[in-house]
Amino acid sequence: MPAAKDYYKILGVAKSATPEEIKKQYRKLAMEYHPDRNKEDKQAEEKFKNINEAYAVLSDPKKRKQYDTFGSTGFHQRFSQEDIFQGFDIGDILKDFGFTTDDVFGSIFGGGRGCGKRTGRRQRSPFGAGQGFDFQDIFSQTGHQRFGAQQPARGSDRTTDLEITLEEAATGTTKSITLSAGGKRQTVNVKTPAGVTDGKKLRLAGKGEPGPSGTPPGDLYLVVRVQPHPVFRREEKHLYLEKEIRFTEALLGTTIEVPTLLEETRKVRVPAGTQSGAKIRLRGMGMPVMGGGTPGDAYVVLRISVPKKLNKRQRELAQELAKEGM
Repeated sequence: MPAAKDYYKILGVAKSATPEEIKKQYRKLAMEYHPDRNKEDKQAEEKFKNINEAYAVLSDPKKRKQYDTFGSTGFHQRFSQEDIFQGFDIGDILKDFGFTTDDVFGSIFGGGRGCGKRTGRRQRSPFGAGQGFDFQDIFSQTGHQRFGAQQPARGSDRTTDLEITLEEAATGTTKSITLSAGGKRQTVNVKTPAGVTDGKKLRLAGKGEPGPSGTPPGDLYLVVRVQPHPVFRREEKHLYLEKEIRFTEALLGTTIEVPTLLEETRKVRVPAGTQSGAKIRLRGMGMPVMGGGTPGDAYVVLRISVPKKLNKRQRELAQELAKEGM
């Protein structure tokens, strides 16, 4: 997982900054740290990378909300580098550099909005003579940032499923998987965070297909598949289970035992007059939130069982109740 990054600090803006303030500061810093203005300066190059990453997040309302809610660690558990730069539009800043999206960009972000057409031409720098910075090298197709000379080809990425139980999703787990690439097999341990959701992608850098002629391998993306549970149904961070009670228990009230996902059974009280479909809440007994936050709740959904057949005495009692208006 990438190290924690304070995107607001990287751009030098307050957390309350408006989109216009963020954009203005980004353009200022991008011009200042652009590689053509800081040739052979690795620190400036790294700064430029971080500036673009910070702006890709803070300029997108949805990504910014996720970042503000879960913090850097929780955010990076949910978003890969590919996710961060998906749809990132830097057309305005390209104009400041003397480029246009139609002339310079290709499908760098996997065809994201605002990327323009890829021409394969290297563009002349607006900051001096000679060949300048090639924006096609900014990010690889997997979202990694690249600068300077044209980078060599890399191996293909791979995607495979990683199955875990609901209990493992709740606690986090380590799975050993065997990989086969280029005729070689290796076993790696993969950690899944507590609270991981179904469909979440986990990236293993360099575990994809080998690159041609010894160039870097691609990445492996593991898609988490949480197996259905025999008792609990998950909805985001909450858990639901159904419990059947008798008609008389719903009528008079009772105490029942219900299972929990990770702990022993709990006793809960069913109030008199409970209707079918009523929910009893078990606070904090749901799923943890990946990256931190208030855990979810468990809900017991009550279903009233109506007998299909009655014996003679039961029928007489039911008839008496009917006479009383029940």
